[in-house]
Amino acid sequence: MGQIQLLEKVKKIPPAYQQEVEDFIDFVLSKKKSTASATRSSQRKIGLLKGKLQMSNDFDDPLDDFKDYM
Repeated sequence: MGQIQLLEKVKKIPPAYQQEVEDFIDFVLSKKKSTASATRSSQRKIGLLKGKLQMSNDFDDPLDDFKDYM
């Protein structure tokens, strides 16, 4: 939908509801700004847990519980 079409639809809305539309637009714009800033600040650092996690040596070994299915 183009901006002109959107503007025409807003003009058709009764004045009492136009304020609601404006408030909603403000809400969407503020939500977009806060999401963009949160995305930038919450990026993960690569290798943060390096050396802190260990897998057991038998990680890839078949489990006894699944012998019937293999």
